[in-house]
Parts: sequence; C-alpha cells; structure tokens
Amino acid sequence: MRGQIRKDGANATRNLMRLIEESKFATRIQVVLLQGIALGGFNVVDIHGLNAALGVPVLVIARRAPHMESVESALLHHVPGGARKWRLIQRAGPMEPVSGVWVQRAGLSREDATALIARLAIHGAIPEPLRVAHLIAGAMATGQSRGRT
Repeated sequence: MRGQIRKDGANATRNLMRLIEESKFATRIQVVLLQGIALGGFNVVDIHGLNAALGVPVLVIARRAPHMESVESALLHHVPGGARKWRLIQRAGPMEPVSGVWVQRAGLSREDATALIARLAIHGAIPEPLRVAHLIAGAMATGQSRGRT
C-alpha cells in the first residue's frame, strides 16, 4: 500500500485509515505498527482515533525516547496547527521503555506490546515489519535506504 500525506499537515490519521480500510488485507490486519507518531515531519497520527476506527491495536515504536520539550517547542512555535498536534501527542501518553525500544500504545497493554515486540524483533530491537517498511520507503524516496531504521 502507498499513499500521500502533507508535510507537517493534518491528514496522516485519515489517510492511514483510508489505506487500511480499502486494502484487500483489511480483514486480516491485527495491529498497526508505526515508527514514530508523526509522518512527514509533524503530520501527527491520532493513535487512539486510529485504534477506535479500525478496531485493531496501534503501537508506535522509536529507537530512542524523544526530547519532548523540544518537540513541544517546535510544534507550538513553528508548525501550523501545532497546539492540536501537541494535544494528540499528549493524548497518546508518555513513551515508555519496552524491550529495548520506546513505545506509545493504543488498544493493547504493556505486556501485549512486550510480547509483540519480542515476536517481531528478530534482528535487533526494531520489529522486522518496520525494518522492511523503512527499507522499501527509502528505496522509493531516494533509490536506496540510508540504513537507519
């Protein structure tokens, strides 16, 4: 699946929902994995809204905990709609350490997140579906991955 969003826009959640709902795999999706809560700069995903709309858990994974004060400052002072986007990040809850990565979650417990990451992270801390998605996205955008999942 492939879609488009606006850089620093407000359509990531809606477009993810549409892509998933229109996919031939929609009935088989068991979890949505995101590498970070924002796509295309600061196009923030409403993980609780996505969870409610699709009826499947949403797990945001990051290699390191973000510096939330810097994120807040950037959103509130430099990004259109930054206050609303900051509220979405706050609503998602604090990032918490799980199995060597940092996560935010909607629709699954910390224990379920731990088990899911353990099952999917075969070569390192990042789950394989995210590693592969990163490689594909890099190839589509620039012709090759930069090697930083």
